Amino acid sequence: MAYKPKAPPSVSDINVTPLVDVMLVLLIIFMVITPMLQKGIQVDLPRAQNYRQMPDDEKEDAVEIAVTRDGKIFLKTTPITMDEVTPKVKDLISSRLDKTVYIRSDARAKYGDVVKVVDAVRAAGVDQLGLITAKLERRMPG
Repeated sequence: MAYKPKAPPSVSDINVTPLVDVMLVLLIIFMVITPMLQKGIQVDLPRAQNYRQMPDDEKEDAVEIAVTRDGKIFLKTTPITMDEVTPKVKDLISSRLDKTVYIRSDARAKYGDVVKVVDAVRAAGVDQLGLITAKLERRMPG
């Protein structure tokens, strides 16, 4: 009679190690991507040839107001009304040394809406006002 080897008994336990590895990778990916998604309201910035870099507007605690093309106003990502701009900005900058506010406006927003926001921000006692623009890319003919 020939010897017939038996297969080892099957293991019915769940191997958790691969699951934990995948979950940790997903956690790291979400931790890296999430801050990039929470920058603020997206607007189509006007383009300017003679713009100046403002690296402070990228800071997490920068006071930023966005004006959309349909006239809506956002303080970071929170929608506010025109009447709320001055008191909210005043509250935000009262305890700061750097009293700079950055305005991010859509290129197709009404000029009057942007001027009203600028006036309301100035009424809050802001020292510096930054108008965020995008760089105008000139193409060489040819």
